[in-house]
Amino acid sequence: MTWVPYDEALVDEIAAAMTLRRPNAQALSAVAEAIEPGDGGEYVCDLATGVGKTYLAAALIDYLARSGVRNVLFVTPGTTIQTKTIANFTPGSTKYVPGAEIEPLLITAENFARGQVGDALHDPDQLKLFVFNVQQLISPGANTSRRTRVDDEFIGGALYDHLRDADDLVVIADEHHVYNTRAKAFRAAITDLSPRALIGLTATPDVADLDKVIYRYPLAHAIADQLVKIPVIVYRQDGLKDTATQLADATHLRALKDATWLANAAALGVPAIHPVLFVVCQTIADAEKVATDLTAHLSAEGEVLLVTSQSTDDALAALTNVEAANSPVRAIVSVDKLKEGWDVRNIAVIVGLRALASETLTEQILGRGLRLPFGTRTGIGAIDQVDVVAHESYRELLRNKDSLLERLAVAGPALPEYSFLEPAEGGGFRVVPTHPVAGFEPGTADPLAGLGDADILIAASVDDTAAAIEAERAVVGQLMPVVPGRPRIVFPRRDRALRPVQFSLASVSRSELRREGERFRTNQTVSLQGRAIDAERDLLGEVNVVTHAVDSVDATQNMLPASAVRVDLITRVLGLDLVPLQLTERLQAEEVVDAFLEGAGVTGDATENWTAQRAGQARDAIAALVRSAFARNDRQPAWMWAPQELLLPKPLPPVVRDRYDEYGVRDWYGGWSKSAEHAAQFDSQSAEFALAQLLDDSSTVAWWLRLARADPAWITLQPVGRYNPDFIVIDDAGVHWLVEAKSDAAAANDSTVAAKSAAAGEWAAAVNDDGSFGTWRYRVVTESDIRAANNWAGLVA
Repeated sequence: MTWVPYDEALVDEIAAAMTLRRPNAQALSAVAEAIEPGDGGEYVCDLATGVGKTYLAAALIDYLARSGVRNVLFVTPGTTIQTKTIANFTPGSTKYVPGAEIEPLLITAENFARGQVGDALHDPDQLKLFVFNVQQLISPGANTSRRTRVDDEFIGGALYDHLRDADDLVVIADEHHVYNTRAKAFRAAITDLSPRALIGLTATPDVADLDKVIYRYPLAHAIADQLVKIPVIVYRQDGLKDTATQLADATHLRALKDATWLANAAALGVPAIHPVLFVVCQTIADAEKVATDLTAHLSAEGEVLLVTSQSTDDALAALTNVEAANSPVRAIVSVDKLKEGWDVRNIAVIVGLRALASETLTEQILGRGLRLPFGTRTGIGAIDQVDVVAHESYRELLRNKDSLLERLAVAGPALPEYSFLEPAEGGGFRVVPTHPVAGFEPGTADPLAGLGDADILIAASVDDTAAAIEAERAVVGQLMPVVPGRPRIVFPRRDRALRPVQFSLASVSRSELRREGERFRTNQTVSLQGRAIDAERDLLGEVNVVTHAVDSVDATQNMLPASAVRVDLITRVLGLDLVPLQLTERLQAEEVVDAFLEGAGVTGDATENWTAQRAGQARDAIAALVRSAFARNDRQPAWMWAPQELLLPKPLPPVVRDRYDEYGVRDWYGGWSKSAEHAAQFDSQSAEFALAQLLDDSSTVAWWLRLARADPAWITLQPVGRYNPDFIVIDDAGVHWLVEAKSDAAAANDSTVAAKSAAAGEWAAAVNDDGSFGTWRYRVVTESDIRAANNWAGLVA
């Protein structure tokens, strides 16, 4: 028996509608499959901070709602996360997560004791989303009370009891590690509700809950996949480590970044956003002193914001507004209040003045600065990196394998023989092995494998970091020059429709109609069978009545002209109520009927009469065909074309090297004669960089474009996901080629290559069948292909 049957197509549809990032879409699928029995199981998703667990939660709630669930409890560990979560599900809020098909009624501690909410609680058709922090749910003590545990006249009992009695309750526990087995009161508040399923979301699962983890996406992969910033451990070469020096360096780096951020926002035409310094202290007294000390560097009113458990409502309001262009806040000083669940995009520098010894605390503090201010990587270090200024403890921080490296590099609890990181000559970092880590089994795969050449952690001095920011600032804000004569490139992206598209009679197969029509090429005669009644004498002279058959004759039938049959069939097709009564569908209905009649041998000038029986059977047959097409349309993905304009303005990279210079990962190269953009980046030398050189030197290539990850040019995969190809090539005949460059090893061993190629091939066929976007083709080329070919024509051949 299943409670909520796993619906792969629904997962796919929701992931597309909410444009989920790949790890969130995969996590949604894992949860949907895990909760299928509804047996009260507890499942944990371990997703790196900054990847977007809020979007996963919103997608999961929509999945549950569309599967018939009507009671979902979202539990948060405190008021900060609770406030954010309420905003996530409040239309009109700047934090609102759009894309759900079913909008829930949001029930909180502030509104549940109202008549309207009380009515909704007993409405079986209303989706209820309860958002409470765990303190509001725990059992009251001798000297405390909980409103959720007190009888309410509108509810007809206590809210907690109402939740416990709901037979379809699903609990989503944000920051799940807070409810570990040692936090007995917190955990009891959730488990005593006996939900059908408990789903935990966290970036730092408790060790005791590792067996409950059903999906894991570690921070190293999020960094390598460019979904978050790159952490930079900033140290001083002179050894100074006092707090005053640390704060001075941090404010200096933040100020240097400010101009870069503003210039990039202006170039992109988006609202201004200021980088903010985040300081975490040991105690409230320490935080108050640091806030005072920071005014020596940030003296304008409102620039330093102190947030602790004693903060005023005004301070919390300022915190909520910290991302706004008009926010005066440039530094936030906190103790524990903001160590988890607080997500803004403009933390650029972090100072940890409290011990960073635990794994949980390290990633949670680091996580405050991982979100990308402009949504995607920009290629500008001052924007794409978060600086962790930790002079006093940076070596200890780097040595702390349990607190940082494990969370960055390992998709699981085991660690290889790595101990700590230290700055490498020429920048970056190196891993220093010492002794095996407890729990590591020999033969475990390298946790850094599969991350390619991506930086997942950088160590740099204050001076080097400042110099890099200043070098970038000279060009940030400028846009790439437009390449003269380049064409307009529109990518025919094919997206899944947010909802199934309206069925059209155009989707009914004409060939199938003609085949079915062949069964109705002739009229069937109806015979009148007769039996004669006769009387005969037997041998004894008795008279017996007998019957016997007589020759049959054809019955007279009502006959209809073919023209009347055509009108009757059109009326039947439109009368199925499967399509809107529009002129376009009326014309399609005529085409459907004409194809059917063509199979039946009826041409436009036919005068043959049809029997009423033949016409009636034909009505049933054509109706069955149309209904079958409608059912197939409802089961298959609905697609829509979403043409994407490429070659939009992009910021000018800080440094653009010549195409003939030595290759460097993530360096920008210019000097091309056929590139549609001024400069391009390449992930590999022997595949992508080599292919660009070949394309630029080929006489049969008119233009080529290196597609960036941020470009809206992707192939939608089944059942979920997106594939971003490497190049668009326009040849001298005007044909557009979508090209993927692969290493020989990846082409031979990567199981995803075939799936991506199949999806791209299907996409190209759909584009060409549509006929609105010109001719498109797709190719995968390998290192060996590129080396063996002299030019594009040879490569295609």
